[in-house]
This record gives sequence, C-alpha cells and structure tokens, in this order.
Amino acid sequence: MENIRDWCVSRQLWWGHRIPAYHVTVNDPTFLERPDIKSKTLQELENHLWVCERSEATALKKAAKKLNVDESKLVLKQDEDVLDTWFSSGLFPFSVFGWPEQVSLK
Repeated sequence: MENIRDWCVSRQLWWGHRIPAYHVTVNDPTFLERPDIKSKTLQELENHLWVCERSEATALKKAAKKLNVDESKLVLKQDEDVLDTWFSSGLFPFSVFGWPEQVSLK
C-alpha cells in the first residue's frame, strides 16, 4: 500500500447527523466595503461568515441579523460533514442487511 494518509472516517458516513452549521455567502458588492467588515482580518471574516441553527430558515434569519444584510442577498450552504455518534454509527449493521426496507432474516 502506498500514499496512505489519515482521514476522518466520520466525513464519509452517510448515517451521521449533519452538522447544523451554515456558511454564508453575501451577494452584495458593497458588503466588503463596510467599515465593520473592512476592519476584520481574513480569518476573522471567514469565522464571521458561519452561523449555527437547527434549520436553514432560522439560519438565514440569524445570518441576516448578524451581518446586517437583507435575507435576499444571502446564500447559505450547510456544512457537508456529519457528527458521528455511537447511536448513528450503530445503524451500520442494520443497513448492510437491507434496513430500512422490510427484510426477512432467516
């Protein structure tokens, strides 16, 4: 085996719970010119463009308030990673036998 690299297995799990974090893109050319935004470092700005909420609708409202931008100018993208919990990873053995479809184990 060659070129082996460590990788976080939870990033590849389809049975995990999606992280309720949303990255915000602002579709407003004047946004970066605002003094409160211009004064941030690139890292601070990147951290500022994330919101966490239970749903996309509430995340959109929170982002609009946090960034002082109209909701219509925001685009959210949910984090693609999942939270691997003991419960959700415990579903794996069921899934390899056809669950959640109805199956008969004899």
